[in-house]
Amino acid sequence: MTSTDTSDRSTEPTPDPAERNAFFPSPYSLGQYVPPRTDFDGVDHPNGYTGGRWKVLVIGVDERYLPMQNGRLFSTGNHPVETLLPMMHLHETGFGIDVATVSGNPVKFEHWAMPADDKAVDEAYDTFAPQFRDPLALADVVEGLGPDSDYLAVFVPGGHGAMIGLAGSDHVRTVLDWTLTDDRFVISLCHGPAALVAAGRDRERSPFEGYRVCVFPDDLDTGANLDIGYIPGPMPWLAATRLREQGVVVTNEDMAGHVLRDRRLLTGDSPLAANGLGRIAASTLLEHVQEHDRR
Repeated sequence: MTSTDTSDRSTEPTPDPAERNAFFPSPYSLGQYVPPRTDFDGVDHPNGYTGGRWKVLVIGVDERYLPMQNGRLFSTGNHPVETLLPMMHLHETGFGIDVATVSGNPVKFEHWAMPADDKAVDEAYDTFAPQFRDPLALADVVEGLGPDSDYLAVFVPGGHGAMIGLAGSDHVRTVLDWTLTDDRFVISLCHGPAALVAAGRDRERSPFEGYRVCVFPDDLDTGANLDIGYIPGPMPWLAATRLREQGVVVTNEDMAGHVLRDRRLLTGDSPLAANGLGRIAASTLLEHVQEHDRR
């Protein structure tokens, strides 16, 4: 939460003129949730990896509108801070970045959540904008996966848009299965871990059963986010609840920047965790590569 004075701002969600019955978050909620700057202050290991092979596959959101239970649409997408800060840490450490969406259509962003005065974030967005505009199609990526793939990790950013399509995607499930089979890493935060639901869909048990994760708290999506107009209606489903139903252990009840690693799954709870998750992810991948090279 920020300290911005929002006492005179409306808690009514703001209509999105591009779509009928669609809404952005209310002015009050944006004043609460969107600070002008992030806590990004550089990376721990600039150019720490120079091998040139290993990359991170970023799976972005390609649909903007999340249908709510009351018939309204939430104009959402990937949260820019949750997307860019981990990418900045990984990229500046030396890992390559590929961006994909399920359809191959452009990545959708919650541009209303872009910090107003953060040069590093603005520059990062400009750096990756060509890939956001013209991402790979996940079906094409899946065809190239195997033990010799150059992807060391898969990163699923947050934003409420991650609740649209990823959990029901066969291709997302294939990618997650591959990470487990070939010992790769999965990085995600906020609503991004909703994608893990794909791994357990139409199966007796999820392969992530028993894994511990941080995820955006359901209590906020059923409480404060409705009260302050951040979302325009009740959510169609709840990420933490669905993960628990599949046997995944959700460890956080609040949104405080929690970050957690369980085996090769690294997760964070919200935008507050974006910088910390990026640091841990970059250090974890770098350490893994260095240990691999010493063998």
